[in-house]
Amino acid sequence: MSTVCVHGLGYIGLPTAAVLADDGHDVFGYDTDRAVREDVRNADVQTDEPGLDGLLTRAVESGRLVATDEVAEAEYHLVCVPTPFDEETRRPRLEYVVAAAEAIAPVLRDGDTVILESTVPPGTTETHFRHALEESGLEAGVDFGLAHCPETVLPGNILAELRGNDRIVGGLGPASTDAAVELYDSFVDGAIRTTQDPTTAEFVKLIQNTFRDVNIALANETARIAHDYGIDAREAIDFANGHPRVELLSPGPGVGGHCLPIDPWFLGAESDSLELIPTAREVNDGMSEYVVELIRELLGDLSGAKIAVLGAAYKGNVGDARKSPGLALAAELRRGAAVPPPGTDGGSPDEPRVAVHDPHVDDAAVDIVDLVDLETATTGADAVVIATDHDEFEGLDPRSLRERMAAPNVVDTKGILRLRRWREAGFSARRV
Repeated sequence: MSTVCVHGLGYIGLPTAAVLADDGHDVFGYDTDRAVREDVRNADVQTDEPGLDGLLTRAVESGRLVATDEVAEAEYHLVCVPTPFDEETRRPRLEYVVAAAEAIAPVLRDGDTVILESTVPPGTTETHFRHALEESGLEAGVDFGLAHCPETVLPGNILAELRGNDRIVGGLGPASTDAAVELYDSFVDGAIRTTQDPTTAEFVKLIQNTFRDVNIALANETARIAHDYGIDAREAIDFANGHPRVELLSPGPGVGGHCLPIDPWFLGAESDSLELIPTAREVNDGMSEYVVELIRELLGDLSGAKIAVLGAAYKGNVGDARKSPGLALAAELRRGAAVPPPGTDGGSPDEPRVAVHDPHVDDAAVDIVDLVDLETATTGADAVVIATDHDEFEGLDPRSLRERMAAPNVVDTKGILRLRRWREAGFSARRV
């Protein structure tokens, strides 16, 4: 077992630190946010990740995981810090990655290994990150190991995927790669595959998520085309996927989370060859506008209407609201209402009232709306929109909802409702 300093105790770093400690490593957890460090010391988990509460408690109480106020010396430094995305320039911001390297440099020793897990544009590990580390006076790939191993886990199943998923490791030379593989081999049950260099490992992660984003864009465009023909897109896609060489993903209200809406832009950060990727991003980002069109089909003029958006998380049964399609829809409803619909007198309409409910998302995680309970959201509503596939929404009773709604209309963007049941309860319905 080794000593490991995990930098960044967020969505990825904290579960990784807990898993490493649980497997017998001595783990130092470092985060620049003092409140985060205190939460770790108290074994207080701020996300609803299944199983993390118990695992963190065990790791902290055993003394294997210690939150430190300073970067600790360790045989391994595992960097899991954020890489924010600048929406205006569509460029990644790497200041946290560079700051982590700068913080490691003073304690870096001959023979240590530094592994960057944060999602970054190709070439980051061997340029910005490496240069900051070499301020220590040590040479990467010679005096200390340097590698990239991208995280590939999904919120809601992080602990299982940390152990079960295959990992891609790209080191700066064979010694760096071997050292990184040795660490991951201590807790990963999946295959550990190695690339020729860190840049290839960075590239692999980005094309994995870009594939999904582009595939979803095809599904979303297919859904819009199918609607023009009066065809059920989900049924058509299901039939199409019966072919052994076809595997379309499902359409929906857009693409959320920290990875899929952002990683395609990281992939092309230093390339002039982007053509398909920006188009796919435009299609997926445009789904909020399309959902508003479906609501208009049911209600006509949205002026003064109350719309209940069910779902602020970007995916089902988790509390992660980053890049949430449901929140994007709430914003689009307000923007779209400012444009008078065709055939009206052109006067400025009243903004619709938008109520957002999510049983998994903490109100503090959302800044554009106030979350409300289900009854408050749906009472007096003219339409309900399913924006996230939570189990709670799949089991909604349409008859009880109809009793408190002003008008029985529903738009299912996730394909989780049995619309025949809702129509039998008197609802007019649309779905993506």
